[in-house]
Amino acid sequence: MTKSNVAFRRPCDLVKGGLRALLILVMTAFSITAFSQNITVKGKVTDAGTGEAMIGLNVVIKGTARGVATDVNGSYTLTDCPPDATLVYSFVGYDPVEEPVRGRTTIDVSIAPSSSMLEDVVVIGYGTVKKRDVTGSVVSVQGDELARVPVSTAAEALTGKMAGVQIVTTEGSPDADINIRVRGGGSITQSNSPLFIVDGFPVNSITDIPPSTIQSIDVLKDASSTAIYGARGANGVIIITTKGGEEGKPRVNYNAYYGFKKVASRLNSISVEDYMRWQYEYALLDDDVSNYERYFGNYQDIDLYAGQPSTDWFNQVFGHIGKVFNHDLTVSGGSDRFKYSVSYAGIRSSEIMLASEYKRDNLSLKLDHKAGERVELSFSVRYSDMEILGAGATDQAGATPNDARVKQTMLFVPIPFNSVGDFDDTDLSASMTNPLDNVRDNDRQQLRKRFNLGGSFSWEILDGLVFRTEAGLDSYVNNDERFYGVTTYYVKNTPTADYQNKPALEAYERKGDGIRSTNTLNYDFANLFGDSGHSLKLLAGQEVLIMKTNTLFNQVWGFPDFFTGPEAYKLVSQGHSNSYTNTYNPDDKLLSFFGRVMYDYKGRYLVSATYRADGSSKFSAANRWGYFPSAAIAWRISEENFMKGISNTLNNLKLRFSYGTAGNNNIPANQIAQIFEARTTSWINGFSSFWAPSVTMANPDLKWETTFTRNLGLDFGLFDSRINGSFEVYRNNTKDLLIEFPVSGTGYNTQYRNMGETENKGLEIELNVIALSEKKYGLSFGFNIGFNRNKILSLGVMNDFGQNTSWASTEIGNDYWIALNGSVGQMYGYLNDGRYEVSDFSGYDAEEEEWVLNEGVVDCSNVVGTLRPGSLKLKDLTGDKTVTVADNTVIGNANPKHTGGFNIEGYFYGFDVAALFNWSAGNDIYNANKIEYTTSRYPFRNMIDVMAEGKRWTNLDPATGELVNDPATLASMNANTTMWSPFMTRHVFSDWAVEDGSFLRLNTLTLGYSLPDLVTSRLHIQRLRFYVSGQNVFVLTNYSGFDPEVSSRRNTVLTPGLDYSAYPKSRQLLFGVNLTF
Repeated sequence: MTKSNVAFRRPCDLVKGGLRALLILVMTAFSITAFSQNITVKGKVTDAGTGEAMIGLNVVIKGTARGVATDVNGSYTLTDCPPDATLVYSFVGYDPVEEPVRGRTTIDVSIAPSSSMLEDVVVIGYGTVKKRDVTGSVVSVQGDELARVPVSTAAEALTGKMAGVQIVTTEGSPDADINIRVRGGGSITQSNSPLFIVDGFPVNSITDIPPSTIQSIDVLKDASSTAIYGARGANGVIIITTKGGEEGKPRVNYNAYYGFKKVASRLNSISVEDYMRWQYEYALLDDDVSNYERYFGNYQDIDLYAGQPSTDWFNQVFGHIGKVFNHDLTVSGGSDRFKYSVSYAGIRSSEIMLASEYKRDNLSLKLDHKAGERVELSFSVRYSDMEILGAGATDQAGATPNDARVKQTMLFVPIPFNSVGDFDDTDLSASMTNPLDNVRDNDRQQLRKRFNLGGSFSWEILDGLVFRTEAGLDSYVNNDERFYGVTTYYVKNTPTADYQNKPALEAYERKGDGIRSTNTLNYDFANLFGDSGHSLKLLAGQEVLIMKTNTLFNQVWGFPDFFTGPEAYKLVSQGHSNSYTNTYNPDDKLLSFFGRVMYDYKGRYLVSATYRADGSSKFSAANRWGYFPSAAIAWRISEENFMKGISNTLNNLKLRFSYGTAGNNNIPANQIAQIFEARTTSWINGFSSFWAPSVTMANPDLKWETTFTRNLGLDFGLFDSRINGSFEVYRNNTKDLLIEFPVSGTGYNTQYRNMGETENKGLEIELNVIALSEKKYGLSFGFNIGFNRNKILSLGVMNDFGQNTSWASTEIGNDYWIALNGSVGQMYGYLNDGRYEVSDFSGYDAEEEEWVLNEGVVDCSNVVGTLRPGSLKLKDLTGDKTVTVADNTVIGNANPKHTGGFNIEGYFYGFDVAALFNWSAGNDIYNANKIEYTTSRYPFRNMIDVMAEGKRWTNLDPATGELVNDPATLASMNANTTMWSPFMTRHVFSDWAVEDGSFLRLNTLTLGYSLPDLVTSRLHIQRLRFYVSGQNVFVLTNYSGFDPEVSSRRNTVLTPGLDYSAYPKSRQLLFGVNLTF
C-alpha cells in the first residue's frame, strides 16, 4: 500500500471514529432526554386469587398524592409519570403492591387479599390485637356494618348486635337517654353505665357521635380486658375509634337520607257519650251533682252528646308528621407518609310532638404523618353542636306529675266546655290543663357544644421498642333553659307570694374541661425469639386525667303574664332574679400506672396479664390508691396436631379463661370533706343569702368499689369460619359498694358509704353464619343472646329499703324495693283480688248511706276509700282482714331473663337487604299510665277504653239517673262487666299494673340498590347506592302500653322499667343515597 493511500485512509478512519462518537453522544443524549421526560403508564389490575378485574383500585405514585383509579375492566392510565417512579397499588382488604416503573409504559399487576384483613383486629386498652388472639371477652362492630343502618347515634346502631350488651332507648324523644348495660350492673344506688372511650379519651356519652365517622366499636366485657382501665372499668368499657385517612387519591363519600316519622302506637279513650255518663256517675258518688250540671247541663239532656266527635288531644300534640334530614360528607386520602380525613355530619329533625325539634352538627379532622422511618405523628379534632327544642313529655326531677304532657292529652276533657253553655274552665286548672297550653307553658331549650382535641407522637426507638405519648383536651358547654308558664305547678307553688302565678325561668350552664396525658412504652420481642414460635409483648404506661367542672344557675321569677319561652330566654331582665349561683366542683384527678404482658406459643397457647394502679382525688390519702390485677389464658385447640385431620371442618376452636378485678369511683367529687354552699332565699326577712352545709354528709373513710370477674369462653369456627361464634359463662361480684345511704335525723339527707355486695352471673351465645358468599350474591345471618341474673348478696348495715317513683306524688309511697337476695328493679305493691261483689256485703244501710261488709271479708277502705260493690279489692297478706301498707310485697321485676338480637343480610346482583331484630324477654313493666288512665281520682278526667261502658262496674241506672243500691238490681246490671269501678280516693299500685314487657322488634329493615360498575365508571364515580329504610317497623308484644321498651323516671337508678307519660316512640320511613367518588 502506498503512503498516499495510507495517508488517505487515516483521515477517513478519523472521520468514521468521529461519526461513531457523535452517534454515541446523540444516542446517549436521547436516552437521557427520554428518561428525563415523564411517560404515560397503562395496565390492568386483577385479583390474584380469582383473576377478576379490580374495580376502583387506587394506583398512586409513591411519595405523592397523584394517582388514578381502575375502571370497570380493572384498567388504568396514569399520565405524567416519572420513568424512575414506583407505583403503589392499593385496595381496601388487599395487601398493597409496589411496582418500580423502570421506564415501562405497560404494567399489569395482580393483588392478593390482605392477610391482616383475613383476621379481624379488635381494639383493647392502649393497643390492638388480632381477634383470634384475644384471651378476654371482647365483641366488636365494624364501621361498615354501622354505615348500612341509617341511624342518628352510635348507641342506636349497637342495638341487638352484641350478646350481654343491653341497650334500652328509654323513650321516643330526640335526646332520649339510651341506657347501656354490660352484663347487668354491680352498683345499687350509682350509675351502671360503662366507660366510654373515643379515640383514647373518656367521655360521658356517645350520643353526639355520628355513626358515619366511626371506624369500629369494641366492647370489653370481662376484667381481663377492662382491668387495664382500672378505676373506671367495673361496668365494662366501650371503645370507639373514628375513621382516619387512607393512602390513595382523594376520596369523597357523601351519604344522605330524608324521611318521615309518625307516632308508632296510641291508646284509645272512651267515647264522648260514655265520658258524659261516667262523669255524671262520678258526681253522684262524690255527692256533687251541681258541679256536673254547671259544666254539662242536666242529666236528662245527656242524649245531646250522643254521636258527638271527641277532641283528639293526643293527636293535637303528638300526631304531627315529623321530618328528618341527615347527611354527611367525608374527604380522605393521602400518601404513604401523610394521610388525612375531614368530615362533616348534620341532622335536622322536626319531631312528632308539637314545638319539638332536634339539630346537630359535627365536624372532625384526622391527620396522620410519618415524619421518618421511626417517627409518626397524629392529630385529631372533633366538634359537635347540638340543639334540642321542646320540653319533651315529662320531667325527671320533682315529686309531682301535674305537668306531664302525655297525661294531659289522655285525660283532658274530650269536648269544648262551651258545648252546652258559655262556661269558664279556670275552676278546672287545679286538676287539668289544656294540652296545648301545657306544651306552651312547659318549654325548654338545650344547647350542647363539645370540642375535643388530641395529638400523639410515636417513636420506634429500637426495632420492636416503641414509645408513644398522647395528649388531649375535652371541653364542653351545656346550656339548659326551662320555662314555666302560668298553668304549671311550679309557678303556683315554688315562687314567693309576690311572684306566684307568673311565668318563671330556670337556666343552667354546665361547663367542663378535661385534660388527658398518656405515655406508653411497648416492646415486641419478635427479633429476640425469631422463628422459635414464641411471641412476647410488653406494655408499660402512665396516665393523668384531670376534669374541672362548674355550673351556673339562674332562677328568674315574675315575668309578665303574656311571656312565653322565647321571650323569657331573650328578655331575662324582665323578671326577678331570685337566685344566681356559680358552683365550682372540686377537680376530679386520676393518676395511673399500668402494664400488660402478652405471650403466645405458635398461636396455640396464649397468656396475658395486666396490672393497674389508680390514685383518685375522690378518696382520702389512706384509701386513695386502688390496685387492679387480671390474668387470662387461652388454648387454641384447633392448632394442635391431633386436630389437623378435621381442620378443614373445624378451623378454629379456642378455650379461654380469665380472672381479674376492676374498680369504680363513680360518685360526686369531694365526698370526704364537708362542703358548704352559698345559697339565696326569699323566705327569711332581712337576709337574701346564707351559707349552709350540703345535704350530703362527708365520709373520709370512703374507698374503691371493686368488681371481681371470672369468665370462661369457647370460640369456634367451622368450614373456614363460614359458621362461627362463641359461648361464654361469667360471674361478677362487686364488693364495697358505694351506696348513697339515708341518714335522716342527722341534719343531712344521705351519706356515701362502702357497704354490701352484689353478684351478676350469666351465659352468652353468639352465632354467625355465611350461608352464601359469591361475587354477585350472598346471604348471612347473625344471632346473639345473653342471660343475666342479678342478686344483692349483702346490704351491709343497711336494712331492706324502698324507693318512691313519685309519679303519683305521695299517694302510692315506695313502689320499688331493694332487699337482700333480691335485685335492683323489683316492683313493690299490692296483690289485686279483683273487685268487691254484691255478695261481699250484707246489704245497704240507707240511714247511714253505706254498704255493710260481711264479717270475714277483707276491708280495703284504708287504701281505696269508702267501699261499695264494684270497689277495687286487694289481697290481705298479713291475715288481719284489713289491707294496709303492710300488705305490700314484691310484685314484679324489671330485669329481663334474656335479651338479644338477630340479623339477616343479603345481596343479589346489585340489590341488598338487611333486617335487624332485637328482643327482651321476661322483664316486667310498671304501667303507671294504665293506673292513672283508669282511676277517677278527680272529676272531669277522661279514661282509656279499658274502663269503657260494659267493661267497668256501674252504679248508675241510666233510665232514672240515680245510683242503684238494691243488691239484686246492682248484681244484675254488672253480671257481664269485668272491671271494678274507677271511683277511688287515691291511685293504687297493684300487680294488675305490672305487665309482661317481653317484645320482639324489627328495629330496621333496609332495601338498597347499587348501580352497576359499568354505569358508575362512565359517571366517573366509584359507587352510587340508593336505599329505602324503615325504623321501628313493628313490635310483637303483649304489653298494653305505648311501647314495652321504656324507663321514664330516671332521676334514680333504683326505678327502672316504669312507664309514665313517656315521649311516644315513632315509626320512620327513610329514603337515602350513598355516593363515593
